[in-house]
Amino acid sequence: MLLAAMVSALWAVIELPEPLADSLIETGLRREVVQWKRRVISRLSEGDTTFVSSQLTPEDNVSLSELTNSSEIYRFRMTNSSGEFIWSSRSEEIGEQETRPLFDAIVAKGNIHYTQQKIPAHEIDGLRVGDHYVAPNENRKVVQIYTPLMHNGRFVGAIEFFGDVTGLQKIITQSLQKSLAILSAVALALMSLGVLVIYKTNRRSMSMMLQRNNSEREILDDQLRLSREVRLLGELNEWLQSSRSLGELFDMVARFLTHILPDAEGSVYVFSNSRDVLDGCASWNGGNHRDHIHPQECWGLRRGRTYEYGNNEINFVCEHAEPHDGRSYFCFPILAHGETVGLMHMRALEGHDEGFRTHKKLARMCAEQISMAIANVRMRDQLHDQSVRDPLTGLFNRRHMTDCLRKCINAGQSHGNALSLIAVDVDHFKKFNDNHGHDAGDMVLRAVGSVLDQACDGDEVACRMGGEEFTLILPDLPADKVEAKAEQLRLAIEAISIRYGEKTLPHITISLGVAHYPKHGTMPQDLMRAADDALYEAKAKGRNQACVAHHGGSDQGALVAAPHLDGNIAAE
Repeated sequence: MLLAAMVSALWAVIELPEPLADSLIETGLRREVVQWKRRVISRLSEGDTTFVSSQLTPEDNVSLSELTNSSEIYRFRMTNSSGEFIWSSRSEEIGEQETRPLFDAIVAKGNIHYTQQKIPAHEIDGLRVGDHYVAPNENRKVVQIYTPLMHNGRFVGAIEFFGDVTGLQKIITQSLQKSLAILSAVALALMSLGVLVIYKTNRRSMSMMLQRNNSEREILDDQLRLSREVRLLGELNEWLQSSRSLGELFDMVARFLTHILPDAEGSVYVFSNSRDVLDGCASWNGGNHRDHIHPQECWGLRRGRTYEYGNNEINFVCEHAEPHDGRSYFCFPILAHGETVGLMHMRALEGHDEGFRTHKKLARMCAEQISMAIANVRMRDQLHDQSVRDPLTGLFNRRHMTDCLRKCINAGQSHGNALSLIAVDVDHFKKFNDNHGHDAGDMVLRAVGSVLDQACDGDEVACRMGGEEFTLILPDLPADKVEAKAEQLRLAIEAISIRYGEKTLPHITISLGVAHYPKHGTMPQDLMRAADDALYEAKAKGRNQACVAHHGGSDQGALVAAPHLDGNIAAE
């Protein structure tokens, strides 16, 4: 019986490790391929829609080429839904057609195709052969994973990854061989000792083995947990840095922290522009946030450092954490460039206090990454705002006006939306500067800009073209309401009273020119010229009135707002 057991143990040590290693590798890579696919799509400027258009930018090609240098993938290629290779790390394959039956039979139906095979080392891209690292005639274990890409439930393409797992298989196989050898040796020893020693000795040996296995399992679990945390932190940083807005950023934060810190519920607050309150932005894992909290409601913000409830003999509950049920929580002030920009609040889930406290360092690292991402998004928003805003009035500038007008005209051409343009000019503005100084002139421009800005609703846009010239873009508004709005603006400006120093400036009046799309033009420059022509006509007729552009160059089409009558626009 002992001999048979020895033969069985020897067979297990020799024959079992390699197929077990292959099975473990397949299980792990089938999960990992999701991350590989996400990493490829994240590097495409158009995301997964690239597979639909089959068009890649030069930046896409560079970014994809770098992927094989920064991952365990040595080769991969992408196909569209018809099986054409639209990109490959081997450029000669681009444009070829996938002819293997497995593409239509398996991949195109939304299933992953996984294979393992041995190939010569010289066929593996980027592998050093011919020296003491790898022999030229050495066979390497390679896996091929063909994974489909679905968009809105529809198959749009696939990515085929090639990875060299020779080293990984060798490590796992050796580990399994050692484990099986140890287990076999221990089993044989126990069988031998069972004949020679008493039951108590056998029980002690078994206990020691179990303790060692538990210790090794704990070490392995810790290593796996650390590896996962590092990977998730790296992915969190990459996604946060690519977010386009704070709303998108906070959605990413909620999704990632659900996985990174599963033992905690949390929420994020960010200071409002006035900095008198913090606005609630996101929650996760069952947490909730208030719409607004005051800085004085948080001990972390009041003391300027992380506050941990439940770690001291005497604890004080933050007001924003009420009602409180005694669970431990952290308050991390979010800092960016030395300034506090927000707060991350995290509380242990019910029954997870001990596990929650061990993740304090990880939670702080998450808060630091969130702070950097918030600072980057705000800086990007500020730079964009500065590029499209007039610094004196705060209205949009000419550059933004032309972009907005072009988009509105495209919408009108596609969907038949209404669109109107009002050109505005401050009457006799040069006299304000000549008689009262440029500071007074600036006050006049700011007052006019404020009235125009307040008059805009929804998608309506007020812009300063330069000097005393302004323009309003009014989409989806009937022509009669546009002309009525022009008269309302004229009356509102005429009613402005501005104090400058010890005196009141003369009343301000404006002249307005109205043009409608497509009646007065279907191109941005034509519509702007028609509004300007109507404006010049209003000035020629005595100013302080609104005129509508001529239709077809024959009808007058002008409306005059008589400044001393009842304020109704009358057609001349």
